[in-house]
Amino acid sequence: MPAYHSQFKDAPQNIGNMAMCPIKTQFKGPAPKDTSGFDIIDEAIQFFKANVFFKNYEITSEADRTLIYITLYITECLKKLQRCTSKNNGLKEMHSLAIQKFDIPGDSGFPLNSLYTKPKNRGEEDTMKQFILQLRQETGLRVVEKVFDPQTDKPSKWWMCFVKRKFMDKSLSHPGMHY
Repeated sequence: MPAYHSQFKDAPQNIGNMAMCPIKTQFKGPAPKDTSGFDIIDEAIQFFKANVFFKNYEITSEADRTLIYITLYITECLKKLQRCTSKNNGLKEMHSLAIQKFDIPGDSGFPLNSLYTKPKNRGEEDTMKQFILQLRQETGLRVVEKVFDPQTDKPSKWWMCFVKRKFMDKSLSHPGMHY
């Protein structure tokens, strides 16, 4: 079975070689507003459980790079959420994870520099940081909604079983970082 690729191939703008796809969000940032009701974050969450098993992933569009980043970030979210005792606690953890210092393409700590283009200048670098922050904030919020059972207020084992999986054998967190 092949990996799932992004359907959002005609993003209005790229930042580096990453598609700046429209997203549904209340968080400030440079991403265009999505009005369709299904965006690339929904797509990444929908395909996460299937795609996370792939060690190799063929990039077919710039939107696939955005999908890869979100998929890796979902794994980071799950690592944090495994110790959360309630949805409220999970929301706080997702907020702090989203805003903590993170690497972008071109930074020495970014795990996929071979697949991403470094921003051309300071302005593009700032836009990329804002876009990735916006993706992180919105993704964390949606992952909490998916993971926590409304009846028990506990994380679902059907999501938590993916904590140790490494999409493309990569992780956004550095070795030695513990959640």
